[in-house]
Amino acid sequence: MRTALTRIAALLPGRADLAEMRRDPRRDLLAGLTVAIVALPLALGFGVSSGLGAEAGLATAVVAGALAALFGGSNLQVSGPTGAMTVVLVPIVGEYGPGGVLTVGLMAGVMLVALAALRAGKYMQYVPAPVVEGFTLGIACVIGLQQIPNALGVPKPEGDRVLPVTWRAIEEFAEAPNWTAVGLAVAVAAVMLAGARWRPTVPFSIVAVIAATLVAQAAGLDAAQPIGDLPSGLPAPSLSFLDLGSLGTLLAPAVAVAALAALESLLSASVADGMTVGQQHDPDRELFGQGLANIAAPLFGGVPATGAIARTAVNVRTGASSRLAALTHAAILAVIVFAAAPLVSKIPLAALAGVLLATAIRMVEVGSLRSMAKATRSDALILILTAVATLALDLVYAVIIGLAVAAALALRAVAKQARLDQVPLDRGDHSAEEHALLAEHIVAYRIDGPLFFAAAHRFLLELTEVADVRVVILRMSRVSTMDATGALVLKDAVEKLKRRGIVVMSSGIRPGQRQVLDSVGALELLRHEGREYATTPEAIRAARGHLEMAGVLSAVPPQRNTTASEEAAR
Repeated sequence: MRTALTRIAALLPGRADLAEMRRDPRRDLLAGLTVAIVALPLALGFGVSSGLGAEAGLATAVVAGALAALFGGSNLQVSGPTGAMTVVLVPIVGEYGPGGVLTVGLMAGVMLVALAALRAGKYMQYVPAPVVEGFTLGIACVIGLQQIPNALGVPKPEGDRVLPVTWRAIEEFAEAPNWTAVGLAVAVAAVMLAGARWRPTVPFSIVAVIAATLVAQAAGLDAAQPIGDLPSGLPAPSLSFLDLGSLGTLLAPAVAVAALAALESLLSASVADGMTVGQQHDPDRELFGQGLANIAAPLFGGVPATGAIARTAVNVRTGASSRLAALTHAAILAVIVFAAAPLVSKIPLAALAGVLLATAIRMVEVGSLRSMAKATRSDALILILTAVATLALDLVYAVIIGLAVAAALALRAVAKQARLDQVPLDRGDHSAEEHALLAEHIVAYRIDGPLFFAAAHRFLLELTEVADVRVVILRMSRVSTMDATGALVLKDAVEKLKRRGIVVMSSGIRPGQRQVLDSVGALELLRHEGREYATTPEAIRAARGHLEMAGVLSAVPPQRNTTASEEAAR
């Protein structure tokens, strides 16, 4: 208990965080204002896309954004509703309803806090880059497809699979086209994409949304459906949505949400570190902050939150240096919720769809994808599989598939490094005639690289096909790693050679390999009749003695001790 409390205490904010916030407050306040302007349409859009409404997106941006900024492990991270999380939430809403989503968010928050206490944040570094790139590409495609119904001005068809829903929306549009909605969505997206190239520091998303709203109101465009009424403030915190009887059925979705929140938040924090000098996030504190944010957000009707890469990048580019900027962003959004809800409610859904379409397009880094695809065929395969799985299945399955394929290909590459090479015998002081006779009856093999399950059986086939000789010497000092499968295969190979009447000797077994060899009985087999040696020259002398006893070699004076060359011959 004391250890757990100590770990939790280490995750709480300290004096250093307060000192950072006092360093340059003016720049942080300005950065927070800019991020809030960028975040407003995104929070509204992702709230609508999730199925819980624009008010849920705003509640998440305010509550989760503030708590993750205060307790998170990054000075620059901005958190809130994201497109990746929306992709996961849509099927949960369809199956369990809004109450199920809130319960899933609460459970995921508890899981994230537990992961932080277990110090699991460091494992993010093991996610390969092709998996992340494929994951991002797949998310961008799903986010874009999710906006098609609103962009076309048709009611969202029933279903939680994005491809069938998109197709049915297109069919409905073909029957009764709504060119007003299409025009607003395309115009907003075009302004954002063109503006980002012309003036990257200007938040064109809010400019385009305001312009679209004014045009829709001034022209009386009835076909441009607005967001609708929003509450003037956050609801009182409540656990009325919680149904204890449903916790078991919601466990799997909660694990998926927690996994995605951890993955995206730690990835976003790493991106922020890479954009600055001297900033380094604490992955365990980041998980802790995201956990608290996701515990609190459902109490106010908010959806699960994660670190948001796009908003975090804006925060960094506008000069933020501490978590005060992210706190300011949450505070400004709170003011908007309380003071400007009637104005926000008039924003056309098609305009928000245009914002998210542009966001999806900007998520795709063509240069990065091209370089990743050209790196190796394995990287290209992992990227494509992860992207397709994200589009066809869901995000968590996509990451699992990507990691599994990456692990399999990595094992295949490592296994190829294992080699079994026949090496010439050390000539020593033997005459040419005697050395030729020794070489005719003794063969030495050097095992290089890892001897484990992925490479062991190939090794067995090569070793047991050895020609008809009297003695086989296995030089094992260059075996980098060995597992139980490798030890069993080695034991099997030795037994097969012995059944053919071939004596097997070994040299250079490392101390770290003795335990695994001993556990399967291979070490005892090699030690039989003293046939395990520290160096290869010792094994050669023993093999020579064996041949003399068998009458293959004539008695000759003993070989001179070649101590100086023993280490090189191991």
